[in-house]
Amino acid sequence: MTFDNSKSSQRQRDEESVEILRKLREKLLSDDISTARLAALNLSWKQEDGLAILTEALFGNYQRTAKKAAAYGLRSMNGRMQKMALEVLEQGLKHRDRTTKAACVKSISLMKG
Repeated sequence: MTFDNSKSSQRQRDEESVEILRKLREKLLSDDISTARLAALNLSWKQEDGLAILTEALFGNYQRTAKKAAAYGLRSMNGRMQKMALEVLEQGLKHRDRTTKAACVKSISLMKG
């Protein structure tokens, strides 16, 4: 009995996590830069899932506010994710979109000095 309950509670937690990530992604793609930056900051604490969403926003066909907020979220990552976030930003330096390049240049300069 307890095994079935723990399995269903794990599934419920996973569904809740997916819903939280979906809402944060929607806010990241918002027109309001304050909302987008706050969502990016929250995503920076979500480890691999947050990195994937922020990378998608930075390299995808999204608005300028989403790209700037994604770069903000990437530079706000801490711990073991900071190195991966820096690699993503360095990839952005080679991107064809000038908004992406500009956001990456600024974020890298703020991270390094």
